[in-house]
Amino acid sequence: MSQSESFTVKCQDPGDGSGDVIIDLPHEVLAAMNVAIGDRLSIELIDGSIVLKPVRDADQHDRLF
Repeated sequence: MSQSESFTVKCQDPGDGSGDVIIDLPHEVLAAMNVAIGDRLSIELIDGSIVLKPVRDADQHDRLF
């Protein structure tokens, strides 16, 4: 994603009592960020918005879509 985009998603309770939430990210978001299921994302709260960024390990190869 070269510019910021905003999406609204629903948080789901996994039902295990952990207090965690599950967020399903739309395919277009994953593709725009060049990430896939299993990739790690950093999460920050910036000016009231949740900002996700891919975490790239030095030994991780870029994924091709």
